[in-house]
Amino acid sequence: MSIARALVANPRILFMDEPFGALDEITRQTLQDELLTIRQKTERMTILFVTHNAFEAVYLSNRVMVMTPRPGRIAGEIRIDVPYPRGERFRAHPDFGRYVSEVSESLKH
Repeated sequence: MSIARALVANPRILFMDEPFGALDEITRQTLQDELLTIRQKTERMTILFVTHNAFEAVYLSNRVMVMTPRPGRIAGEIRIDVPYPRGERFRAHPDFGRYVSEVSESLKH
């Protein structure tokens, strides 16, 4: 519901801080797909999505910024060079696994 309220204002930047964190995996994936649909319909809007889930970051993003622990600084950037729209086939693609591994490795350093 809060996503709908934010979208009514037609923002140029939508900040989302772990919006799917407390959801079960099936609902999370459904809402990820819905968010990608919204993103396609509002091309001028930038979505800044905070997550601790490497799979979610890769699936939703065209850029993943990895941050350090306190103080929070950008430690790395991984570009996800896979075109939209994305769907279930992308989650099963070898590139998806490669990107998730790259993000996970970046988190270790």
